[in-house]
Amino acid sequence: MALYGNIHSIETMGTLDGPGLRYVLFLQGCSLRCRYCHNPDTWKMEGGTRMSVEEVVTDILLYRAFIADGGGVTISGGEPLVQSEFVLALVRALKREGIHTAIDTAGSVPLERSRSVLKEADLILLDIKSLSDTQAFSLTGMGNANTLATLAYCQAIGKDVWIRHVLLPGWTLEEGRLADLAEFIAAFDCVKVVELLPYHSMGAYKWEQLKMNYPLKGVAVPTSDELMMARSIFEDRGLEVLMTSLGNDKGQKVKVS
Repeated sequence: MALYGNIHSIETMGTLDGPGLRYVLFLQGCSLRCRYCHNPDTWKMEGGTRMSVEEVVTDILLYRAFIADGGGVTISGGEPLVQSEFVLALVRALKREGIHTAIDTAGSVPLERSRSVLKEADLILLDIKSLSDTQAFSLTGMGNANTLATLAYCQAIGKDVWIRHVLLPGWTLEEGRLADLAEFIAAFDCVKVVELLPYHSMGAYKWEQLKMNYPLKGVAVPTSDELMMARSIFEDRGLEVLMTSLGNDKGQKVKVS
């Protein structure tokens, strides 16, 4: 029996969602409501295109020659683990094809639903919104307990993790908060890379299209000095750091909804 997922969009040659050149699959559905979300049209489960695991794999295999050398497939969202059964079946199908898989998640789904996917995938790109549970709730509408439980589980099973963290002026881009987060992350052997994502407002137009008020109007993007400060805090703890712009074009995006 075919298993279907709700697909938002596809990037066939993404370069900023894990190692190498990647086929990036964005799924519908997310339980978070991040103030800086640049894809609020992924929040609802409806609105996407229904595709079976077999249909998705068939499309991915068209790009095998491009993603085979150090790249792979990244399953993102929204929050991909909202559709955990579909994602698990897809990851297993891709593993049978010898294709590297990464899950781009905020870890907002409880472990009882996400554990099997986390175990099967090759790499977890884990977005920690804030180490402060209170601030995480203010930023996203949900605390960070599930996120930190996800990281602890990855540590327990030896699963490679890249931590992603948005640098938001007035919120997370504060020296003390960043130092606390860096100290916390440095204790996890499973963390291989810390990817720092400077805040941008390039998705604000989507909020307007959806007739929603963008909650961060007037918030400035980080300065070069602020980004250097943030980077040095993590590097000083022996962590490998990537500095990535969320506003970059991450390959050829194909809208399928």
